[in-house]
Amino acid sequence: MALLKGIHHIAVICSDYERSKEFYTDILGLEIVREVYREERQSYKLDLAVAGQYRIELFSFPNPPARPTEPEAMGLRHLAFEVEDVDACVSVLKKKGVDVQPVRIDEYTGHRFTFFEDPDGLPLELYER
Repeated sequence: MALLKGIHHIAVICSDYERSKEFYTDILGLEIVREVYREERQSYKLDLAVAGQYRIELFSFPNPPARPTEPEAMGLRHLAFEVEDVDACVSVLKKKGVDVQPVRIDEYTGHRFTFFEDPDGLPLELYER
């Protein structure tokens, strides 16, 4: 029997809660499941769903430390979203003012993908099925 059953959520800490909330909901189209403000921590917690599943937790904290920005820094490298048509998604993101890297092809799978960043520079990927 496998110990792990799946990925429950991914947590992201942002520097500007309202800007990141707008990015993840208005630009990327994630659905708000629940939003709470935790007074004792001076922190928002926003639960988001992607296509009705895979919850992302968006947190705000006072003065969070900066994340290393080098592409090969230790830690979470990027968050990848599965898409049907990477070109269509790139077009939508560009129309909404998001800078997107050129589309590439995964040398092992043959699938197309590209990268862009959230408002804090967190690397995000679109990966075509």
